[in-house]
Amino acid sequence: MKKPLILVTNDDGISAPGMRALIEVASQIGEVVIVAPDSPQSGQGHAITLKDPIRVHKASIYDQFEAYECSGTPVDCVKFARDFLLKDRKVDLCVSGINHGSNASINIIYSGTMSAAMEASLSKIDSIGFSLLDYSWDADFDQAKPFIEQIIRGCLEHKLEGTNLLNVNIPNLKREEIKGIKVCRQADAKWSEEYVEATDPRGGRYYWLTGEFNNYDERTDTDLWALDNGYISIVPSQHDLTAYTAMDKLDWIEK
Repeated sequence: MKKPLILVTNDDGISAPGMRALIEVASQIGEVVIVAPDSPQSGQGHAITLKDPIRVHKASIYDQFEAYECSGTPVDCVKFARDFLLKDRKVDLCVSGINHGSNASINIIYSGTMSAAMEASLSKIDSIGFSLLDYSWDADFDQAKPFIEQIIRGCLEHKLEGTNLLNVNIPNLKREEIKGIKVCRQADAKWSEEYVEATDPRGGRYYWLTGEFNNYDERTDTDLWALDNGYISIVPSQHDLTAYTAMDKLDWIEK
């Protein structure tokens, strides 16, 4: 049987250990094509490059695979793969990651990892963003591989219904400590941010963004609860940002 075609991308850059781990898993399941940023692009969200040309080169880092490094954002990588490199081929699945750090709750808004997956899903491609709750460059991704394989194989076998975008976050635990997988909703949480002001050696002012992540959601059906309690969280996600419950309440506008 013909192997499924899997597009692999990320936001931490083409040489990131998380990407190596994801390629290792995906290549055991299907034919992989890799298109990823040539440098870290964390926090880019759904940004695209408009003012500058995008440069794409074959990447020698993965000799045995068809791999390209792109000067643009994670979303640029997916757009270029979909509309140019693979325009005459059917992509069966797009996987993004494995991200170094959490993309649970509101972090999906800022995430380049999830935005890359979302861009693929806009073209009706089933897409998954994977994140491990460890921000260090030398994070141990081996613990996540069996679960990632299970999720990828399941999505290819059953096809997604009701959504074509999954946000998967994996707790930073040993494999035997992970209790299982839970399908969750996105927790109500946000960043409380502030800018630290300082002065550089030449007397110029600069500002450094910092903040604290606050979870305001005490219910047990959320991604943050699952992660805090040793489970992998999967949030079925979507592009439609309409607040449907507010539509009737705005009927005064049309009067």
